[in-house]
Amino acid sequence: MAQNVAYGLKRKRLPEPERRDVTDHYIGLVGLRGFEKRYPRELSGGMRQRVSIARALAVNPSILLMDEPFASLDIQTREFMQDELLKIWQRERKTVIFVTHSIDEAIKLSDRVAIMTPRPGHIEEIKTVDSARPRDMTQPAMVQLAAEVKRWLRQQLFESTPA
Repeated sequence: MAQNVAYGLKRKRLPEPERRDVTDHYIGLVGLRGFEKRYPRELSGGMRQRVSIARALAVNPSILLMDEPFASLDIQTREFMQDELLKIWQRERKTVIFVTHSIDEAIKLSDRVAIMTPRPGHIEEIKTVDSARPRDMTQPAMVQLAAEVKRWLRQQLFESTPA
């Protein structure tokens, strides 16, 4: 697994000692110390996602694009990974563009939620999420924002469906 995290650093020709230090830092950051010599098939789905996050962060990108990273996880692991991602984001302070079909996930993780239209997809509206973290999705402001987004999406679906 450590080789997987170090892959981008190797491609960037980072010297071995630095590569090892950076890899170790991000493995620790995502909570996978002790699993460095494991193969991906030996890791759970959530652990594999953490390896992906560590690998992406290790190359120090200015923007991290995450396209449905938790879609295949069960609900408990998904919620755990959302919380872990927020902790990592708070430490690293990277700009993250997070693509999801889950309205609650978008609101929980984001400062701004971009709402896209159906085909052809383009950003129709951007909603600002003003609540402090950690966010409780049962708070009235969160419930109201989720309801607004759902209402807008239903309206778009209704308008785009032929009669």
